[in-house]
Amino acid sequence: MAASSSRYIRYILFAFFGLAVVYFISSSSLPSAANLPSAAEFGSSWKPKVPTPAGEDSKNDDIAAAFSSHPKAEVSQAPTSPKPSSSLPPAVSSGERVNATFVTLARNSDLWEIARSIRQVEDRFNRKYNYDWVFLNDDDFDDTFKKVTTSLISGKTHYGKIPEEHWSFPSFIDQDKAKKVREDMAHRKIIYGDSVSYRHMCRFESGFFFRHPLMNQFEYYWRVEPSIELFCDIDYDPFVFMKQNGKKYSFVLSLYEYVETIPTLWDSVKSFMKKHPEHISKDNSMDFLSDDNGDSYNHCHFWSNFEIGNLDWLRSKAYVDYFDSLDHDGGFFYERWGDAPVHSIGAALLLDKSEIHFFEDIAYYHVPFTHCPTGEDKRVQLKCHCNPNDNFDWKGYSCTSRFFSINNLEKPKGWEEESN
Repeated sequence: MAASSSRYIRYILFAFFGLAVVYFISSSSLPSAANLPSAAEFGSSWKPKVPTPAGEDSKNDDIAAAFSSHPKAEVSQAPTSPKPSSSLPPAVSSGERVNATFVTLARNSDLWEIARSIRQVEDRFNRKYNYDWVFLNDDDFDDTFKKVTTSLISGKTHYGKIPEEHWSFPSFIDQDKAKKVREDMAHRKIIYGDSVSYRHMCRFESGFFFRHPLMNQFEYYWRVEPSIELFCDIDYDPFVFMKQNGKKYSFVLSLYEYVETIPTLWDSVKSFMKKHPEHISKDNSMDFLSDDNGDSYNHCHFWSNFEIGNLDWLRSKAYVDYFDSLDHDGGFFYERWGDAPVHSIGAALLLDKSEIHFFEDIAYYHVPFTHCPTGEDKRVQLKCHCNPNDNFDWKGYSCTSRFFSINNLEKPKGWEEESN
């Protein structure tokens, strides 16, 4: 029993001694984690040791020297983009700003369509210029509309309600007569012929939007509608261009109006011209509107869902007298006069030719028409994604060729290929 106990004690002592030896060896030969060199330190201090037979240490030294003296490979500083960063435009453009705003007539139900338009305008232009945006509605805007649109716009947003007197039947309109007209137009399937709200919209855009209190603080406006598209970058400020060059009205698309919607509009215009000859510009654009020196209207107009214009001109006595004359003739309700021919005729007669501008480089779509700049070089330069075959400018139903003709402008190279 005593022998067995002593044997166990010897085993325990041998085991303890073995563990102590292992611990001593491991702790003295391996560095602790705290003393380990970093990857950078290890890489900079490491020199290759080439194993050689005894007596050739000098060769090892030569090889090591060759490694250490070899020039380091240079890391390329070229950007991953094929264009250097210096060629990119600044996040926000410096320079002059004009007292201007975007303006949109919309309802809460138009939110996601107008959000798309805002994104187009911001991405192609306004993210660099931060102009304000005015929204007008015949009802109150809800919180969702305000929250979403404000989040998308780089400038300040303003929300206004249209006064009832600007979105209702004026006292001089016979509403029974107007109702019968709408019923007749619906029977004849004239577009928007039976719509009351569309007529209020056309009248408001023709004569009141620029008089809304929110618009009084601004000098220029850019009208934006829901679900539009801008195909090209706009790398300059159209507002500044308009002001510096004395332009008061501008467009990108022109076409002929539906004859059935404006049968007596030109009669009202001629009546106005007779009452107010003092308002008619001597260098007007009558030849854009008429083929017989004003006796009849050829129905050409600038498509007003895109327009950049001078608000002081619209607020002038000449334009207000013009609108009031047409308004009292009742054609907004007894027919279906649109704001496009009303604005266009006003601009063509009250402004000098030189005050109306065609923005050839602002590519634009509003169903169903497209304006796409003519010329491949221009489209590449402006980073356009429009199909030139869709360009409406030189098609037979467009009036843009007429605008070029009366202003003695040279059409861009390649227009013939886009005229079919």
